Amino acid sequence: MAEQKRLAIIATKGTLDFAYPPLILATTAAALDYEVTIFWTFYGLQVLKKNRNLKLSPLGNPAMPMPVDMPVLIQSLPGMEGMATSMMKQKLKDKGVASIDELLEMALESDVKMIACQMTVDLFDFKHSDLIDNVEYAGAARFFEIAQKADITLFI
Repeated sequence: MAEQKRLAIIATKGTLDFAYPPLILATTAAALDYEVTIFWTFYGLQVLKKNRNLKLSPLGNPAMPMPVDMPVLIQSLPGMEGMATSMMKQKLKDKGVASIDELLEMALESDVKMIACQMTVDLFDFKHSDLIDNVEYAGAARFFEIAQKADITLFI
């Protein structure tokens, strides 16, 4: 019998659009019977917060499809981030894409290991109680142990 394949992901971004890739890849790999670990560091820890309010910014994101072409100056106006976030959440819902809450639940139910970077937790003064349950706290050395055994390692 073949040994189980392993996927290691480093997730560094905490915006709505960057929360999806590590969770979609992790849940897909878990469904394909991979052993999956996500190492959440720096702004990626926002995704693990119990009370998360992930946003999406059109500013500095030229690939973001907008209903009309908007100059950068308009993208920087107050309220544009909220509008872009609302539009994206609605589009995701309309297309039947699982929410971040649903993806996190699916990942945990599929035994995806979630590791919060303890150095980042300390850096941003998070408490363990700020983050969802079933999270391991460890440093970069722990990630290297996992990545060394991984068949695939991704940086997102």
